[in-house]
Amino acid sequence: MPHITRRSLAAATAVLLGATALTACGSSDDGSDGGSGAEAGPVSLTYWAWAPGMDKVAALWNAKHPDIKVIVQKQASGDDLVTKIITAAKAHKAPDLVQAEYQALPTLVSNDALADIAQEVPGVKDKFAPGIWQQTTFGGEAVYALPQDSGPLMFFYREDLFKQYGLTVPTTWDEFAETARAVRKKAPKKSLTTFSANDSGLFAGLSQQAGAKWWTFEGDTWKVGIDDAATKKVTDFWGGLVAEGAIDNQPMYTPAWNKALNTGEQIAWVSAVWAPGTLTTAAPDTKGKWAMAPLPQWNKGENTTGSWGGSSTAVTTDSKHKAAAAQFATWLNTDPEALAALVKESGIYPAATAAQTSGALAKAPDYFANQPDFYTRAAAIAKTTAPAAWGPNVNVAYTSFKDQFGKAAKAKSGFAEALTAMQGATVADLEKQGFGVAK
Repeated sequence: MPHITRRSLAAATAVLLGATALTACGSSDDGSDGGSGAEAGPVSLTYWAWAPGMDKVAALWNAKHPDIKVIVQKQASGDDLVTKIITAAKAHKAPDLVQAEYQALPTLVSNDALADIAQEVPGVKDKFAPGIWQQTTFGGEAVYALPQDSGPLMFFYREDLFKQYGLTVPTTWDEFAETARAVRKKAPKKSLTTFSANDSGLFAGLSQQAGAKWWTFEGDTWKVGIDDAATKKVTDFWGGLVAEGAIDNQPMYTPAWNKALNTGEQIAWVSAVWAPGTLTTAAPDTKGKWAMAPLPQWNKGENTTGSWGGSSTAVTTDSKHKAAAAQFATWLNTDPEALAALVKESGIYPAATAAQTSGALAKAPDYFANQPDFYTRAAAIAKTTAPAAWGPNVNVAYTSFKDQFGKAAKAKSGFAEALTAMQGATVADLEKQGFGVAK
C-alpha cells in the first residue's frame, strides 16, 4: 500500500458511514495542533482503549507529568470501536487518543479520524520492525499511529509427541504437509493440527507471509487482490490437506478443540506469540510439553513470518492537544517503564523491539518453562514480520472468509471457490460504499 496520504484516501472515497465523515477538521492539515504549550495550565487527554489495565499504565505517566493528564476510557474492541470512533469524528467529538487495530487504520484515515503525527514523533521509526512500522504509515511519510503490540506467527508443537512419533519440526510448508501425513499414519486418531475458518486473522497472517497484498492503492482507487497468487497458494495448500484428510477441519476455540489440544489429539498449532496464554486455558494438562519454532517457509532458506493481531496508538484529528497526545503515545510505546507496565498490566507483546527480551519478557512464560529462550527466539522471529496491506473494509472480507471458508472446511472441498467468493464480496462492498475500485 505505497505512499498513501489522508487526502488521497479521501479522494477515493465517496461514501463511508456518511459522506460528511470525510470533511476535514481545520486542524488536521494546517499544522496547528493546540499542543501542550498552547494553553496555560494542565492539559487533559482522553484515551479510548480496550486493553486491560491501561488505566494503571496511564497512572504512571500522570504521576510524572502533572501538566498532561491522560484519562483512559475503556471501550469495546473490533468493529464496534471503529464505528464509534468514526461516528464521534463526524460530530467532532472524538477523544484525543485511540487504540486501533492495524487493519482498522485505513478505514479511520479515509474517514479523516486520525491525525498525521510524523512531525511530533521524529526518530521513533527505528524502534520497531519495518513490517510493523509500515502498518502505521502505509509505506509513506505520514505517521497515523505508533505500533503498540504485535502478534508474529510461529509454530507450536508437542515436543514429547514429536519425539514419540519420530517427527522432525518442519522448516518448510512441504515438510509440514509430510509431517501431517506422517501423524495420520503413525496415530490415525490424531492429527497434526486443524484448519479453522472461525478466525480470519490467522488466514490473513498466513497469506501475508506468502506475500499477499489484499488491498493496494493506485492513483485514486483501491485494488483488491484477495485472490492473488500468494493467497491462492495458501488456500490450495490448506484446502488440499483438509480434502485428503491429512489434518482436521474443526474450528478453533471450541470445547472440542480445547479437548483435542489437552489430550494430544492435535499435536501442533500454527499461532502467534500470545499462544501461551491460550494454551494455559485450553490445554492445562500439557504445560511444559510444548515448544515453539519459527513458522515453516514456502522456500527453504527464507525467513519471513506473518502476523495475527496487534494494535496501535493513534491521535485523532479532533484533538486540540496533538503534540501532547503524541508525546504520551511515544512514551506509552517506547519508554521502558511504560512497556514493562503494558506487559504486566495489559498482557501484550510489545511492538517495540527493545522490549521484546527485557523486563517481564526476559523469562519464558510459565507454560513454556521448558524453553527458557522462548522470548529471545520470539524476538528474532518478530523482526522478520512481512508488511501487511490493509484496506477500508477488512470487516467485510473477514466475515466473508468465515462464511465461505466455513462451508468449504465442513465439506472438505470448494476452497478455491470460497476464495473467489471472498474476493467478490469485498469488491462489491467497496463499490457499494462508493469507493473507486480498479478492475
